[in-house]
Amino acid sequence: METFAADLQTMVRTPLTPEHVAAMRRVGHLVHLKPGDVFQEAGTPITEFHYLLSGETEAISGGTGKRYGNATLGPGQFFGELAFLTGGHAFMSGRAVQETELLCVKREDMLQLMSDIPEMSDIIISVYAARRRRMVEVDEASLTLIGGEVDRDIRRIASFAARNRIPFAEIELDSREGDALAAQCSIDRAHPAVIFAKHQVITPPTPRGVARALGLDMALRREDVFDVAIVGGGPAGVAAGVYAGAEGLCAVVLEDLAVGGQAGTSSRIENYMGFPTGISGGDLVGRGEVQAMKFGTRFAMPVRAQELMQCEKKLFHVRLDTDDWVSARALIVATGVQYRQLPLDRLADFEGAGVYYAATDVEARYCKDTEVAIIGGGNSAGQAAMFLARTAKHVHVLVRGPSLAASMSDYLLQRLQRHPAITIHTQPQVAKLHGDDRLPGLTIHDGATGQDWDLPARALFVMVGAAPNTGWLSGLVTLDDKGFVPTGREAGGRSAYETSRHGVFAVGDVRSGSVKRVASAVGEGSVVMSAVWSHIND
Repeated sequence: METFAADLQTMVRTPLTPEHVAAMRRVGHLVHLKPGDVFQEAGTPITEFHYLLSGETEAISGGTGKRYGNATLGPGQFFGELAFLTGGHAFMSGRAVQETELLCVKREDMLQLMSDIPEMSDIIISVYAARRRRMVEVDEASLTLIGGEVDRDIRRIASFAARNRIPFAEIELDSREGDALAAQCSIDRAHPAVIFAKHQVITPPTPRGVARALGLDMALRREDVFDVAIVGGGPAGVAAGVYAGAEGLCAVVLEDLAVGGQAGTSSRIENYMGFPTGISGGDLVGRGEVQAMKFGTRFAMPVRAQELMQCEKKLFHVRLDTDDWVSARALIVATGVQYRQLPLDRLADFEGAGVYYAATDVEARYCKDTEVAIIGGGNSAGQAAMFLARTAKHVHVLVRGPSLAASMSDYLLQRLQRHPAITIHTQPQVAKLHGDDRLPGLTIHDGATGQDWDLPARALFVMVGAAPNTGWLSGLVTLDDKGFVPTGREAGGRSAYETSRHGVFAVGDVRSGSVKRVASAVGEGSVVMSAVWSHIND
């Protein structure tokens, strides 16, 4: 299966050419380092690109203070990883091993060079992405989560970090490592915690707190006007971000949890053209995010749109749940849909502690060697079942209808039917959730026989229904009777994806009548940009 980036250990390295170095020399400056000198501190903003002209440097783990990995960098190599593109904080420090000469280029100047010289950009981004992949795959990281096995807030942070490819390490609350880290940071060893770069305790322990510590909380001011604001970071929104940047528009993508949207929870997509061995939804959209950033599109998360208004200057203003405002000349609604909450007593009590809405590596670890139930009959539910069956004791797929034939791709249905660790139950209904603060099991009502039976499932994955995320549009845009956004001439738009409000466009699953497929969402996010361009320049 394809992944987010190449394997750092096996990839063929292409060095920057003398012409690339000459271009950097014209805008950069030289820095001479002695052994032990630090040129980048973990946890501080990344403001420069560092290229080695001579000498040797090493990466220092922000979590351990020791050399990260076994390798060092020498002449012709450069320091850093994908955080350079986002303008976030460094995950690790950079330190000279011997007398070293660096060619340093301010981040803004380097991004401009990468935009002007695509061959240079390709080399740098390929290495950056491969380094991020390695950081995610190994246990050593600057972000440490303590107590995820007992605390749902820590689990939410783990899910946020995993879905956004933020490297992190998990430590059990009562472990020796947990005790040592708690003592080092002067915190109560009996309480879960989130720690960045050895000493920084993130308070409160929330996804937004983590984003702030990592420099991902992009500063947003109402007086800063973007050409286009894209609300939603799923396949449609990220595709729009790629094409907006490529067309030279000043664009921002606003996402409330993780780039990838609902598609990002899919562990394997096999019917997307160009990936014959399949790719996860998160990796597919993650590639698009890097592509969009290369063209200058900015991403802000986790922020949620709360209100939309239009002023007398015809600018659109989006109020976020942080009470910040984003202003833009055009607006693309790409907020997609979310799984509906089931009308079950105490469902909210178990969310993050047995009830989940995504099946990623994080959730799979929490239900290893246990019984698992999945409510849903679409491809997302099917792929989740196949993914969880690798580590779960048994997976029960609960289908409300009489069969899966009408809602799931045939190739996937056949795999589920043949898998020895998967059972498909038709016409069931979850009648009751057991337990106090953690889920030990369910009561299932069989719609065909009328009988109740208990299922000892410690995890319930809800992947059913499609509720559009459109409440924040504040009545400025006409919705259909199900809450989706109509577009086109019949809705009052001047083009296929324009809504009843001129300058507001809708793409992807949130659009009324759209085909709910990843490929369709990517296509709509791409082609809408010509109409956006026309509106801005009208």
